[in-house]
Amino acid sequence: METIIHYFDTIPSLHRSLILVGGITFFWLLEGALPLFSFNYKKWKHAFPNLFFTATTIGINFTLAFVLLNSADWVQTNQFGILNWLPEMPLWLYAVLGVVLLDFFGAYLVHFVEHKIKPLWMVHLVHHTDHKVDTTTANRHHPLESMIRFSFTLLGVFVVGAPIAIVMLYQSMSLLFTQFTHANIKMNKRVDKILSYIIVSPDMHKIHHHHMLPYTDSNYGNIFSIWDRIFRTYSYMDREKIVYGVDTFPNEATNSSLLELLKQPFQGYRKPTSLDED
Repeated sequence: METIIHYFDTIPSLHRSLILVGGITFFWLLEGALPLFSFNYKKWKHAFPNLFFTATTIGINFTLAFVLLNSADWVQTNQFGILNWLPEMPLWLYAVLGVVLLDFFGAYLVHFVEHKIKPLWMVHLVHHTDHKVDTTTANRHHPLESMIRFSFTLLGVFVVGAPIAIVMLYQSMSLLFTQFTHANIKMNKRVDKILSYIIVSPDMHKIHHHHMLPYTDSNYGNIFSIWDRIFRTYSYMDREKIVYGVDTFPNEATNSSLLELLKQPFQGYRKPTSLDED
């Protein structure tokens, strides 16, 4: 564990980039071998806007990385945050607890808030209006959302009191998990269900991409499913019944246009329809 912590304490930017590219490549190839849905689409054309937003997310995170580094150094120097207030513990437990808590602030909490506050939902909408969810959808976030998510991660660093090694470990795991859960791969249903008791499984997250409520407003987690179960936002439906997109923004051509996606947060608010209203 000490070796892992030391590695992430000084992880080079090149290695972080390789994690991103390697993950996309691996799941891209796996989708071709074990697809969940047989999409009738030109994969590269579909991927273009998603990869553009991936690039903007990378740019924003790398530009603001010094803020995370300085903040993580500050909490350690001043012994601030949950991890610094707890009694001494084994390194493995310290790392697990740090990643679990950062997952709450950097993934679950911000995701929940984005669904509940109208202007933030319109920003997050860019992620939800993909009608062909695959591994490239993972980082399909409007630049405004990338900044919102960064802010919540930064909040997590202060509240959790996480050193930069734990922050980098969390971000690397978060990246791979979001690629994994969005990938258009077909897992054994029983295996997927068992995994969902501990981590966010592919089927569990894809339910979140169903085009209607209440499923759209459920399964907010990224790495660990514990938060959805604690706060009762977990839901289940048969994966064969999933329809991607948002029913109140149904135009697939518009939702595939980079220019239109950049403008999407500034449209009029339209709440997804609830199945209870049908």
